Amino acid sequence: MNDEQGLERFAEMLWLERGLSKNTLDSYQSDLKHVARWLAKEKRSGLLAATREQLLAYLACLAMQGNSARTSARRLSALRQFFQYALRESWISRDPTLEIQAPRLGRPLPKTLTEAEVEALLDAPDVETPEGFRDRSMLELLYATGLRVTELVRIRPDQISFSQGLVRVTGKGGKERLVPMGDEAQNWIQRFLGDARKELLGERVCDALFPTRRGSGMTRQAFWYRIKKHALTAGINKHLSPHTLRHAFATHLVNHGADLRVVQLLLGHSDLSTTQIYTHVARERLKQLHAMHHPRG
Repeated sequence: MNDEQGLERFAEMLWLERGLSKNTLDSYQSDLKHVARWLAKEKRSGLLAATREQLLAYLACLAMQGNSARTSARRLSALRQFFQYALRESWISRDPTLEIQAPRLGRPLPKTLTEAEVEALLDAPDVETPEGFRDRSMLELLYATGLRVTELVRIRPDQISFSQGLVRVTGKGGKERLVPMGDEAQNWIQRFLGDARKELLGERVCDALFPTRRGSGMTRQAFWYRIKKHALTAGINKHLSPHTLRHAFATHLVNHGADLRVVQLLLGHSDLSTTQIYTHVARERLKQLHAMHHPRG
């Protein structure tokens, strides 16, 4: 078994047994290939023959190059899972990551937007054009539901139920969840389906709810480009990520008193601990308001 075959088999296992998305699989492969290239460059053993000392040297090199502790921890996690699989398949006799400690991580708060900034972003697209109307509808749905961008661009019209006010979402691991849309998002999507979508498609047929002029579904990269464009129009100078509106959705729900387990279900988190980060965001916002407005802040 060589390294290339091992990585291919590992990716197949992650897809078949865990149902991971293509983006996650690509991330695993990228991290593991980075380690393999470093080992080859340093004229050390291949990945499957790597020793604990060689992997420690790799992690030390990452730190010396200025990589974050989070990057090192992510790559070590990929290595652990790869070597555990290799041990299970009897490709190796001992896991070289067993006695390697992961770097300590602080817990960064997700970047989010204020409610006023969200309103400005939603108002930014030119709804007199079909593209602008589509973008406004996508932003409204994204903020109303907290979907991942990948989930948003894959939605089909048959996943929307206007009678129930719900969208049926297929999330990570192929898990389905039902998320309320709210009246505002429903209104925009109904109007989009009535006019702008037909204008974008012409005589073409597209499975995606939100198509492009070419008659195909929008990619998450293309939508991310549109978000950044609209943020500039709205005068938002913060660093944004594809998850910014998802974070805003969750943070604003918690700020207004939503139960954390409800937020967990809406976001599709498998573990409540992942959702608990939003309680920290809410506390930080309260501290900022106190410091700004209290006479002894």
